Amino acid sequence: MIEALKTDELAAKTQGRFKLCALVQKRIIQLMEGARPLVDRDGRSDLEVAIDEVLHDKITCEYDKNANNLPRGF
Repeated sequence: MIEALKTDELAAKTQGRFKLCALVQKRIIQLMEGARPLVDRDGRSDLEVAIDEVLHDKITCEYDKNANNLPRGF
C-alpha cells in the first residue's frame, strides 16, 4: 500500500502531494478518533487504510470556491 505513494496517481487524485498529505493526515486523525474505515481494514494501519480510501475514491478533497483562503488579518 505504501508503494502507491511512489507513483503520481494519488497526487493526481488530490491535485498535488501537499493536498494528499493533508487529506491523509486528516483522515488518520478521524480513524484514530473512532471513525469507521470506508474500506476493509484487514489488519492494516490507519495510514494504509487512509491511502486505500484515496485510491478507491472513498475520500476526496473538496474546497469552497467562494471561501477566502487568506490567513486571518489579511
